[in-house]
Amino acid sequence: MRIGEPNDAVKALRKAVRWSFAALVPGELVLILCLAGGVTIPPGARLAMESAMLAVGIAASSLLSLDYRRHRREGLHRHPALLAAIADSVPAVVRKLTAHEVFLSTSFLRWVTRRGPHGVRDGDQTVPYAPGQTAVMYGFFFVCVVETVALAFLIPWPIVHAVTLVLDIWGCYFVIALHASCVVRPHVIGPGGSLRLRYGALLDIRIPADRIASVRQDRKFPESKLGAVDENGVSDLAVAGQTTVTVELTEPVRYIRALGKPAEARTFRFYAEDAGAAVAALRAALSATPPTVEA
Repeated sequence: MRIGEPNDAVKALRKAVRWSFAALVPGELVLILCLAGGVTIPPGARLAMESAMLAVGIAASSLLSLDYRRHRREGLHRHPALLAAIADSVPAVVRKLTAHEVFLSTSFLRWVTRRGPHGVRDGDQTVPYAPGQTAVMYGFFFVCVVETVALAFLIPWPIVHAVTLVLDIWGCYFVIALHASCVVRPHVIGPGGSLRLRYGALLDIRIPADRIASVRQDRKFPESKLGAVDENGVSDLAVAGQTTVTVELTEPVRYIRALGKPAEARTFRFYAEDAGAAVAALRAALSATPPTVEA
């Protein structure tokens, strides 16, 4: 075992905690829904579930403390050590999904309160893309509402009715919050020619100005997943199934995809509501940036 690596006991504890959470959290949610739906739960079952959750919580806290102290011994400061300890125990997908839910909520509140776009500073130019999917998103929302109302009348069993109602309401919220996050998190062109590509709270790619080789208006209809990279190093950020701007780089840029998987691309194709204006603004910002002179 190398210095700084957790021992076998810590690895076993981490594995046990992960599997315990995976098994107990759905059970706890079902228990809550049963109580909300008026279903009588035997006291023994409630006590067993609460005791199991308490035991797993204590084990998770102990594991976090062990990892934190290990990273502190390796020389990390308090905050980086805490983040590293959390990363050790919580899978990247879970961390990404949790952060996404938080950002969805904050984006929804920003949209409702009309606070303006997120992450836009003085001198930045926004490139909206959300209008391209407005009709699709509102169509999904209408379908979710109809489904929620229909199932509320059709399902006679209290527990199934409660679970379905919660899931359907969350689905309605998710559609609106996702669209809101796309509205308040547009693409951004920096005054120096840098480019920040986003898709709501799911994707955030920062491209330095010195890596942009060319930009052009180019309509495509890709079928790849959001942020996925093909064999040619091309990444697509499509909206409503299309992209309108292509940016080619001098060297690849690394980024994190929606579920926490790292990726690297040399060409990015994204959707802009006004592709011509976006291309002109990025070219103007790049031409205004003085060339770097090496000493």
